[in-house]
Amino acid sequence: MHTPDKTTIEAAVARIKPYIHQTPVLTSHSLNELAGAELFFKCENFQRTGSFKMRGATNAVFSLSDEAAAKGVATHSSGNHAQALAKAAQLRGIPAYVVMPSNAPKSKIEGTKAAGGQIIFCEPTLQAREDTLAQVVAETGAAFIPPYNDYRTIAGQASCAYELLQQAENLDYIIAPCGGGGLLSGTALSAHYFAPQTVVLGAEPHNADDAYRSFHAGHIIPSVNPNTIADGLRTSLGDKTFGIIREHVADILIADEEWIVKAMRLVWERLKIVIEPSCALPLAVLLQNRPQALQGKRIGLILTGGNVDLDVFFAQYEHIVGHA
Repeated sequence: MHTPDKTTIEAAVARIKPYIHQTPVLTSHSLNELAGAELFFKCENFQRTGSFKMRGATNAVFSLSDEAAAKGVATHSSGNHAQALAKAAQLRGIPAYVVMPSNAPKSKIEGTKAAGGQIIFCEPTLQAREDTLAQVVAETGAAFIPPYNDYRTIAGQASCAYELLQQAENLDYIIAPCGGGGLLSGTALSAHYFAPQTVVLGAEPHNADDAYRSFHAGHIIPSVNPNTIADGLRTSLGDKTFGIIREHVADILIADEEWIVKAMRLVWERLKIVIEPSCALPLAVLLQNRPQALQGKRIGLILTGGNVDLDVFFAQYEHIVGHA
């Protein structure tokens, strides 16, 4: 496969439309004043399975031939991709085999089970995850669906910005968080094809800034022991996502932990919605850096998901929120 073009993205939008939600766009006068810009929040926390990952997983699953799909799909994930792939497979009526580390969040395990996923636990190391996945694929013949470094997945994620550009016209900028880069690369492609005047920026934690460093170095620099509250953004870029980001993303902005927590708290308070820490990055980079070029502009911010494990959140992060 090749980098998704305009036709590929339009086909993905049509393919997944019956199975996903067109999520709303919210605005807030008080957040506009704080940021010094007109903000449009694309709420993927209202997406099926609670995150944008449903888009990419659904496109990948429904892109398979009937023969390939009959053997099921497989992946390794401890997060939102696991739940999304399980649900997409359930919608197509095929098995989903999900390799999860033994220390995966309880809420993600339960969410994956509820969506019909067959979970195979492994030791909490990348090598164990990859080895166990290889064994599952060899035994079942299931198709491996990567969480981000896959053109089918990227084309599905591009549908989010495709919708946003129709819901909030004439955007000057779109800011999307960046972990593995599937959403950011898909966002950049949609802007490139459907709104070339819209500039796309990435947002990343300072404590997990591999995309920022890779972008400016011109080659992938993997994350090493990232330590951030934004657990969904600890993943390093893949070669496919990095290639698209280098070509179509203008820059990547970073935010410190305290600003991530401040931004998350502001969204909870002002928009009255629950978001994950990773979702707060677009607002966090705006508030911390206050780029002069973005002042007074129309800016789309993608809120990527709302799957917060509240027991863990209040136990581990109450002291951080209390000092934000």
